[in-house]
Amino acid sequence: MKAHTEYLWYNTTKKVEFINITNVVDEIIAKSGVKDGLVLVNPMHITAAVYVNDAESGLIHDFKEMLKKLVPEHLPGEDYRHNRTGEDNAYAHLWRTLMGHQVTMAITNGRLDLGPWEQIYYAEFDGQRRKRVIVKVLGI
Repeated sequence: MKAHTEYLWYNTTKKVEFINITNVVDEIIAKSGVKDGLVLVNPMHITAAVYVNDAESGLIHDFKEMLKKLVPEHLPGEDYRHNRTGEDNAYAHLWRTLMGHQVTMAITNGRLDLGPWEQIYYAEFDGQRRKRVIVKVLGI
């Protein structure tokens, strides 16, 4: 069994940003030499998510709108309890939970084994500072 680990670093220009990382993950798999196995992609920050879905700009817009409706960035009249600690990013923690913590994807013949429209996204919800994503490849 082989194991290979790399870290991706992001410092987004916007507070909320969605970045397609599919090709970067596939390049890491190729470097690993693993032909059959799994890849774990995990944002190592509690205000960011990694998820799999279609790479379509309308859908990304819809995700943002859904998140804002379900968990507004600021509650009218009262604040999130987390924000009482001096933070202002309670919404980002909650959005991360809604969008997903991490993904584990299949590797077949040395490549990501994706469905027809599947893409891997890094979703940043409290950006404009340096954060990392671990990509861990395991297999034979």
